[in-house]
Parts: sequence; C-alpha cells; structure tokens
Amino acid sequence: MSMQVIGAGVGRTGTYSLKLAINQLGFGPCHHMEEVLHKMPEQVPLWSAATAGEADWSRIYDGYQSAVDWPTACFFRELVQEFPSSRFVLTQRDPEKWADSFGTTIYRLLSDRDEAPDNMQAWLDMSTDVVAKTGFPAGLDREQLIQAFIAHNAAVKEAIPANRLLLFNVKDGWNPLCEFLEVPVPANDFPRTNHREEFWDRVNGKI
Repeated sequence: MSMQVIGAGVGRTGTYSLKLAINQLGFGPCHHMEEVLHKMPEQVPLWSAATAGEADWSRIYDGYQSAVDWPTACFFRELVQEFPSSRFVLTQRDPEKWADSFGTTIYRLLSDRDEAPDNMQAWLDMSTDVVAKTGFPAGLDREQLIQAFIAHNAAVKEAIPANRLLLFNVKDGWNPLCEFLEVPVPANDFPRTNHREEFWDRVNGKI
C-alpha cells in the first residue's frame, strides 16, 4: 500500500484532528503515535531501528495509506525521497502556544519517564529519541522550544517541494486540505479533538 499523505508537523499542532480528517477523506488508515501505543510490541522496535538509521518503511507503514504526528514527523527528509508521489501536510500553530502545550504534555511525559510503568519504558525511550532527533532534546527551556519549533518548520519547507506541501492550520477547516488533496469538502464540521486532558487519557489508555 502506497503512502498518499504524510504529516510533517510535530505533536501538539493538531495532528490528531488531522488524522481523523484524513481518515474521513478516504486516505486512511492513518498512522499516528496512538497506533504505536496500541501496537507497542510490533511498532516500537521498528521505530527504534528507524531512529538508528535502519528504517524499514514497508513494515512500519504496512496497512496504512497516510501518517501524521510523531514518530513520522521526525523523518520528513527520508520520507520525501522514499515516497515520491506522496503529498505532505505541515500542521502549523503559534510557536508560543505550541511550546506551552508541548511543555505540559509530551515534554513533561518524557522528562518523567522513569516514573512510568515498566511496560511503557521501551515506548518512552523510543519517543524520547525521536523527539530529540527532531530537534527537541531534553532540558530545553520555553524560549529554546519556541526556536526549535520554528527551526523544524523551516527545515520542512526547505526539504519538501512547495507543490507537494500544504501549510495547514487545523483552525482553517476543510477547505484548504480538501483543495490540496483534490477531494470534495464534507458537509460535517472539521474534527476538533485532543486537548491536553485528552492527551493524558490517551497515554494512560483510558481512550
């Protein structure tokens, strides 16, 4: 199965809403970090290998037509070469608001990983490596996170041809995404989900 849509935006930029939208538009199943959480025995070793430079993309994305969020967002340079017909979506957000959200969710989770249950450790170690490889190592303060976020987005725009890349804020709804993917606009509202409380519920397996 060929990858049709790939998200280059990091977590906390509306990636879960984008996943739901992509699935609804017929480009699913869409891979997301949630998939890794649900399939840790299979997915974590594959992504750990990818982080070490030994990616097996056909196995990682077996059964998927699209992917968003981490770990995918770390590998946009590799994926733009691996899937030359794929279209990319860079989810955008105000850098300061992103840093506040990221700092109180993903970054906090990774910094406190020693307190997590044993069955989560391999996933947390892989996630820490992926996030660091993307440009967000442990120990950054708020201003450094903001600058790293800006740098990531700039790197995506430099690496991916403009005709294959949509700069997308989920607040803009269906129209820009549907125009980019050349599909009709659905009648229902664009998905709005994964606020901070929902993030913790997903990590803890409550949803």
